Amino acid sequence: MLSKIFSSAVTGIDAYVVEVEVDISQGLPSFSTVGLPEGAVKESKERVKAAIKNSGYHFPADRITVNLAPADVKKEGSAFDLPMALGILAATGLVQRDSYSSYLFLGELALDGMIRPVKGVLPVAITARDLGFKGIFLPKENAPEAAVVEGIDVFPVGSLPQIIGALRGIQKLIPLKSESNPFFHGRSFDLDFKDVRGQENAKRAIEISAAGEHNLIMVGPPGSGKTMLAKRLPTILPPLTFQEALDTSKVYSVLGLMPSGSGLITERPFRAPHHTISDAGLIGGGQNPKPGQVSMAHNGVLFLDELPEFRRNVLEVLRQPIEDGQVIISRANFTVVYPAQFMLVAAMNPCPCGFLTDPKRDCSCSHIQIRKYRAKISGPLMDRIDIHLEVPSVPYKDLSCDEEGISSAQIMERVMNARKIQEKRFSRTKILTNARMNSRHIREYCPIDAQSSNLLERAMEKFGLSARAHARILKISRTIADLEGSENIRSPHVAEAIQYRTLDRKMVR
Repeated sequence: MLSKIFSSAVTGIDAYVVEVEVDISQGLPSFSTVGLPEGAVKESKERVKAAIKNSGYHFPADRITVNLAPADVKKEGSAFDLPMALGILAATGLVQRDSYSSYLFLGELALDGMIRPVKGVLPVAITARDLGFKGIFLPKENAPEAAVVEGIDVFPVGSLPQIIGALRGIQKLIPLKSESNPFFHGRSFDLDFKDVRGQENAKRAIEISAAGEHNLIMVGPPGSGKTMLAKRLPTILPPLTFQEALDTSKVYSVLGLMPSGSGLITERPFRAPHHTISDAGLIGGGQNPKPGQVSMAHNGVLFLDELPEFRRNVLEVLRQPIEDGQVIISRANFTVVYPAQFMLVAAMNPCPCGFLTDPKRDCSCSHIQIRKYRAKISGPLMDRIDIHLEVPSVPYKDLSCDEEGISSAQIMERVMNARKIQEKRFSRTKILTNARMNSRHIREYCPIDAQSSNLLERAMEKFGLSARAHARILKISRTIADLEGSENIRSPHVAEAIQYRTLDRKMVR
């Protein structure tokens, strides 16, 4: 007696089909699982046996062999419980092959036959649709997440008897339909730039950063508002497109962090890991690799507060994700790729005590201490940060002012206009924003006149800027021109962009 049930597993953030083959033959009672099962998969035989018996079905007292194909790929997680139980019951003739052969099944079984939620449902639903399956049976808690994928029926189930009844035609299951557009709810934020007093220069730099998706570092004394400004950055970023929401949600789905009852992540992520984080926690990894904070910030913001306090090896692993927009993790037998297209926003004090640039408090740090503190951030990493921003202490007159500043909605409108210009400019390319331009794009889209060229040449020679800094200045100049609606980059745009490379001029090497 042989049966074959289709299930799925996830590698990276993409899913692949797993064929759960069940053979029941005469012999001493046994239950063997083959196909490189990991710990949770090996333990599933006890859950499956108890769930079948406690649901009122007969568990065969024969030799049971379960093969998870492809057999040369490691299988982990508890999502194979349901297809294994269905395979055993199908092999005994309880359900007919034509009732399940066009569907995909996954779910964890409780000992009483109830079905518990699992991770990675969204990429599984996408794969099932792309491979032509009619539908997917999964835990009801995961159904809203899978239902956002159009072109496939999603059947939420709560117990093993319920799904058996559906396959035998005794009980009818109605596929769950997702709401037509999860973005119609609008955006609401508790934070707003109008609450920030003073810091007009910083707000301007953050607006440029948001408009061109440029990486940003803020340097200033404690209490100057660096964290306050960073937390408000998502309020001026454009809303996620459906494809961006889908890509971001796949990461959270694999980690099992999708909000309860939510089909998609509809707001841009804002991740702020603590400075004690490990390199694996930041970019992903582990024995069984999982996405890290940079992937959780995909299409959003990664905020690193107190940047020099992070371990140097942790900061250095950021180079590839910043440059390539993805993380590649290799193991002996496989390689996984996680998306990591994020805006890096960092904050740091100018010295260990924090008061080097504060006009009202004296710095107690020596020159050597300042050098060691700043040397924790390597030159190559700093080169990859487009905008260097000094954030001074806020004067009392600005703090006590009752007049509200410009709101996030007003800033976002300007950002959106600049993004529309970039969308039109890059319509025939694979990039979306100025920050993602490579050298070929810079030559094509960032021409400057003789006056601007002379200005940039003098800055390069005086401050010893690198070739990467030169490219960053041109990108920022392009974004400033877009914010003004200017087709050409003019010398004021280049001059302002040069001002945002302060650490190239002032950092002690």
